[in-house]
Amino acid sequence: MSILKNKFFKRVYLCSMLYALCSVMLVACGGYKTPERGAWNTILKGSSFGAMTETAKMAKKPLYLDAGHKTLQPNETAAYMALLEQELSDTMRKTGIQITRIGGDVLVVMIRDAFMERDEAEISEIGAETLGALSRVLFKFDRTFIEIAGYSDASLDQNAATRFSFDMAERVALFMAQHRVKPIRMFVIGRGSARPISDQSTTGRQMNRRIEIRISPVVK
Repeated sequence: MSILKNKFFKRVYLCSMLYALCSVMLVACGGYKTPERGAWNTILKGSSFGAMTETAKMAKKPLYLDAGHKTLQPNETAAYMALLEQELSDTMRKTGIQITRIGGDVLVVMIRDAFMERDEAEISEIGAETLGALSRVLFKFDRTFIEIAGYSDASLDQNAATRFSFDMAERVALFMAQHRVKPIRMFVIGRGSARPISDQSTTGRQMNRRIEIRISPVVK
């Protein structure tokens, strides 16, 4: 029996190492490309399209549990989230990325130019590396809900800004879903030009075009 167990764990370890190696090779070769739009709903099946409010989290929790996920005990939540924040900080120290705590949640802010091509709506090669690192941490710390919120600047009208920001959020969610982050944990929303973090200068607009990923513990 012990021999069988050892063989099983060796097989699992080799499979996980092969997956990680393939992911690195795809990124290194500029291999990631967002799927065709017709496949988006299938890939993101289970995700919620809207804000991650307390009410929305409560409504989603039974589906999350039915999918086999686990919750945190109240007394272990603070340490779990502190470890998550530390691992994100150690993994994602790059220009255009900020990691902070918002109450009991962890917030990752990524300026658009830090992860997308400047002249097209596509994840950049550097962005694939960054989102790959983020996805690996989120896969590891899976007792969490994730809100992926896109933001635009005020140079677009309201409808265009909302479409732009939602498209950006969906592309990030798609990447994560293809890198082992379960869509059942996700809330995806585009907030347009709401909540600017800078002025409307050229540099300010670049900062306002961003993704905010809020990670919230799922507590029993």
